[in-house]
Amino acid sequence: MNTAKAQLHLVHGASYTQREAAIAASLARLRNNSAGNNADKNVVILEGLPDGQDILHPTELLHVSRIAPGCFCCIGNLSLRVTLNRALRQKPANIYLGIASDAHLDKLLLTLQDPTYNQLLEINSNTSL
Repeated sequence: MNTAKAQLHLVHGASYTQREAAIAASLARLRNNSAGNNADKNVVILEGLPDGQDILHPTELLHVSRIAPGCFCCIGNLSLRVTLNRALRQKPANIYLGIASDAHLDKLLLTLQDPTYNQLLEINSNTSL
């Protein structure tokens, strides 16, 4: 049983397509990294709606969720929590969270560091585009 914490990678700013492309590039680096396990499950949660063709496509090892745009902090985190809880049930090695704005990033980080998630997630990177 995998008891390791999922590595959380925050990607924020720029356009939806740029966030998705940055996440795709990071996933490609993970796959090419000799230390990375190609059998690891990864989850991508993207806020917003695509403004072009999707770059990331779900596979057996990649789960992609898209959440309608809206500040997670201001809408009470419900859609994020539900989506994140579903993702965590899959026991992923990495979770990429692509959000549109860092306006309330501090409040989002507090949510992600709450005891519920602190046992399951380790914030690995925070990338602003």
